[in-house]
Amino acid sequence: MRARLALAAAALLAAGACATGPSLENRGEITASPGDSRRLTVGTAGFTESELLARMYALLLEDAGYDTEILSVTNRELYEPALESGRIDVVAEYAATFADWLSAKVHGPDAPPAGSPDLGETMTALRALAAPRGLSVLDPGRAVDQNAFAVTREYAAEHGLRTLSDLGRSRQPVRLAAGDECVERPYCAPGLRETYGIDVTAVDPKGVGTTQAKQAVSRGDDQMVLTTTTDATLDEFGLVLLADDKRLQNADHIVPVVNRARAGGSGVTRVLDRLNTVLTTADLARLNRQVDSWRRLPEDVARAYLASKDLLGRSRSRT
Repeated sequence: MRARLALAAAALLAAGACATGPSLENRGEITASPGDSRRLTVGTAGFTESELLARMYALLLEDAGYDTEILSVTNRELYEPALESGRIDVVAEYAATFADWLSAKVHGPDAPPAGSPDLGETMTALRALAAPRGLSVLDPGRAVDQNAFAVTREYAAEHGLRTLSDLGRSRQPVRLAAGDECVERPYCAPGLRETYGIDVTAVDPKGVGTTQAKQAVSRGDDQMVLTTTTDATLDEFGLVLLADDKRLQNADHIVPVVNRARAGGSGVTRVLDRLNTVLTTADLARLNRQVDSWRRLPEDVARAYLASKDLLGRSRSRT
């Protein structure tokens, strides 16, 4: 497996004029059989979790007899068109976020959200948006990386908190460490007030899951921080997540998305489904921690995890 340099990635994407995906006038009329190319490019958005998922996808595909390489592209605005054109064949996405992104691309920035807290509804919307663009969305996995809220262990114990509903019932005033947009985003301060009855008195604009934000909660300057369900460093700050028991957050389950013409066949689906049925949210958080806190290489962490789950072995996984 060969990871390409960023310069090579930029050059490859710039060559998108030679796109192999469906032309604009033919989108929505996908008639060719799904492909099963034996040489596949796996995309990664460059951050730890995306890198880990790409490495696991590539290792599993190689183990099944595919020739793979990894292409790192820093943002969705670049890698999604590359996925459509077949310059990238496989990428790990987040169901609700990707559905919303495609909806905005198709219908404009003011389009209503396509994702929702309901996974089934989100997947239906996502597949409807992806198919006309020559993309196939495989089944979602068990792992979910969505917005989440954390407090200190001491604060949770003192007020008997396990869920966000518990916090609402406690009537405790809460200063929330989050990004600027939290003031108006429905999943953040407004949603916490309306859905859970939480008394959010202020938003401390320290970012989403940043070290600064978590330190503010750990010190007691703020009472809660907006982070994600796969945050790898909560233990280091003495923080615990409160369960989103009323499903305020959208269903951002991890889903493999493939270029249908090159990787939409049953071979790739069978290979990646094996990971989907095993990898959990807690697993992914632990893997992130090994890279971010322990400074291990993503490929080493990915390989060790797959081996620990008995997912490698050509005799079992060759398509």
